[in-house]
Amino acid sequence: MALLEVKDLTVRYGGVVALHRLSLQVEAGEIVTLLGANGAGKSTTLRAISGLVPPAGGQIRLDGEEVTRLPAHALVERGVAHVPEGRKVFPTLTVEENLNLGGYTRRRHRHAVAEGRDRVYQLFPRLKERRHQLAGTLSGGEQQMLAIGRGLMASPRLLLLDEPSLGLAPKLVVEIFRTIKAINRQGVAVLLVEQNARLALHVAQRGYVLETGRLVLEGMAHELQGDPQVREAYLGGRV
Repeated sequence: MALLEVKDLTVRYGGVVALHRLSLQVEAGEIVTLLGANGAGKSTTLRAISGLVPPAGGQIRLDGEEVTRLPAHALVERGVAHVPEGRKVFPTLTVEENLNLGGYTRRRHRHAVAEGRDRVYQLFPRLKERRHQLAGTLSGGEQQMLAIGRGLMASPRLLLLDEPSLGLAPKLVVEIFRTIKAINRQGVAVLLVEQNARLALHVAQRGYVLETGRLVLEGMAHELQGDPQVREAYLGGRV
């Protein structure tokens, strides 16, 4: 049984169909990537899975339990954390306050929240150095670290990452992706939306390709790397 199973997912914004009967799955311990051009429906897929937009049809199952209509906070409690595009940190709160908000659903267990912060600080030592600094004063890379760390505070089984490399210098991109692999090695499954298709396919086991809200291709990451359509559209021709 897959950790996450999405079947025939349809999402509409008014009269516009953003996703049309999309089906995908993520096994426990996997990194799976969603590829596609801007507007293909990648972010909408993550937002539907995390309860931020209501599906017009289809099913979402987590560990066999249907969670299609559950609100976002209930999905967090079941182990789904969403790190949105653009980081969305709280700029007037400190690093530590942002992390504490990520652990809100576990707030009755202060020791668990403290342990979660310690784990985040181990992954991102720079955040520990800046724990009393306002999030709005951090660099873009540090804010991305904080956004991922905040998601990890919920102790997720499934981490939804939306464009974690967006706007970052190449050196920081490598650091962020090294950390994503480390998170995955700790047993957290990852569903990754990433503009850098080459890097995404390098860290992922499997991938899906979306075009205008429809699934057009799926396969093992190494198969997609060798696919002429993927090479031409997302990898700059020759690999």
